Amino acid sequence: MKVLGIMGSPRIKGNTDLLLDEALRGAQSQGAEVEKITVANLKIAPCREIYVCLKDGNCAIRDDMDGIYLRILAADAIIVASPIFFYTVSAQLMPLISRCQALWSRKYVLKNMNIPLKKGAFIAVGATRGAKLFDGPKLTIKYFFQAINAEYKEELLIRGIDKKGEIKQHPTALVDAYELGKKLVSA
Repeated sequence: MKVLGIMGSPRIKGNTDLLLDEALRGAQSQGAEVEKITVANLKIAPCREIYVCLKDGNCAIRDDMDGIYLRILAADAIIVASPIFFYTVSAQLMPLISRCQALWSRKYVLKNMNIPLKKGAFIAVGATRGAKLFDGPKLTIKYFFQAINAEYKEELLIRGIDKKGEIKQHPTALVDAYELGKKLVSA
């Protein structure tokens, strides 16, 4: 099984990154082959509504997203990890999500069902403790997963964490992330 981790935080080795690493370690412990993409290190333009993808399922924009499509299609499971900024996923992650309009077009417009079914998991960390902190981001990720033909299977949503590395002080977060990775590939 191939598991693709998409790290959506601009802060390398921060809370989101540490949680994703643990989830990938958990998946690897079950024999999964894992790969991690750090979106902040890539050049991905947002969708420009050119709509070439409606004709052939391919985006007209040439940038680092070209390789990401291949990785998404090859994965059996996807783990998306993002900090929460203003009750949504990070700005770094949104261009990747919007550019998956091409895969949405393949699935829903062109009826190309050659997009293998995947399992999906979402890891999110937010500084505040707002009751609806994860409502918007979860909806975004669920629709992203639908576009790439992934079932939303697992989630780890953590409130009240902000400072870099603060997640290490959380009593269960890193263990929970490891278990999420194990469970995602075992189910």
